[in-house]
Amino acid sequence: MNSNFLLALLTFFAHFFMPRYNARMQFLIFQIQMLRSRVQSLKITPTPAERAELIRLGRACRHDVQGIMLVVKPETYRRWLRSTAPAKPRKTSGRPGTSPEIVRLIVSMVANNIHWGYKRVWGELRKLGFRIGLTTIREILKREGFPPSPAKSKNAPGMPWSTFVRGHMESLVAVDFFTKPIYSLTGIRTAWVLVFIHLCSRRVLASYPTFHPNESWLAQQARNATIWLEDKGVDARFLIHDRDTKFSAQFKDFWKDAGTRCLPIPPRAPRANAFVESYIGTFKAQCLNHFVCLSLDHLDYIQRTWLRYYHTERPHQGRDIGNRVLTCKTSPEPESVSAAEGKIVRKTDLGGVLAWYEREAA
Repeated sequence: MNSNFLLALLTFFAHFFMPRYNARMQFLIFQIQMLRSRVQSLKITPTPAERAELIRLGRACRHDVQGIMLVVKPETYRRWLRSTAPAKPRKTSGRPGTSPEIVRLIVSMVANNIHWGYKRVWGELRKLGFRIGLTTIREILKREGFPPSPAKSKNAPGMPWSTFVRGHMESLVAVDFFTKPIYSLTGIRTAWVLVFIHLCSRRVLASYPTFHPNESWLAQQARNATIWLEDKGVDARFLIHDRDTKFSAQFKDFWKDAGTRCLPIPPRAPRANAFVESYIGTFKAQCLNHFVCLSLDHLDYIQRTWLRYYHTERPHQGRDIGNRVLTCKTSPEPESVSAAEGKIVRKTDLGGVLAWYEREAA
């Protein structure tokens, strides 16, 4: 009973007031049209405050202003609404960015190992199972304010016999000397070390240092090298060396009897023996130059420690090696693993001069 009475009452008020309300609205609209037709300028530009007030009033009628918006076009009103709407989050395009954890790891590697370049960091990350591009590492280091890696020649060494070397890598061995001053109580003396490198595998044999690199000592090192090559299963058909007079006729005859042909490089052309020269330069720059040697045993200890690191921990950047350590050159590509599968720790040797990264066992 009460509900029917209220409904009837509302219907009465609606029929009584709506015509008057509509008439008033039409009366106001007609007056605005009269004023609008007499405005000298056809364009009315509302102020920001007026625009905000119009939007507030329009909200009461759910922004249905068609037929009652006379100062501007309804399209303009809808454009105002779009400009005040909260911006939708934009979807990023392209590949996802490098995670902050990997960026911190890259920066840590370069900061703690000043002689490491982009490729060296790339090799360590591949060991740890991270899939990241070389150019990405370079851009990260540039963004973080690190200078480029130590200067290296951008052009490959020009070797007149490069085709021959590429075609005989498995049977080529190179040899050369390097020296290191030894500081002792009797003064400064020069120690000599003979280095053999197998070009294909990059494995290295270095002699015990000596102050007297005479023919008998050199012959003994040649015998040691043949035993080493046999143990490694290398059929050395060619031995590359420079024209140092220490490589005597006796030394060459020994290799000839062993079935290995000696190939002296052209005069003043150290790049023709680039593999062993590169190894010696790397050893000195990344390790030996950081030490003052006090005896032959001291030099030998540094060298043996470096060789262990060189063969088992250091990624090699040659194209045919693929930035892997020598111990896993023939192993399949490591699976990409999550950073949460093991804590990454920095290992060091020789007082931190040599460094590499590993994952701790779970």
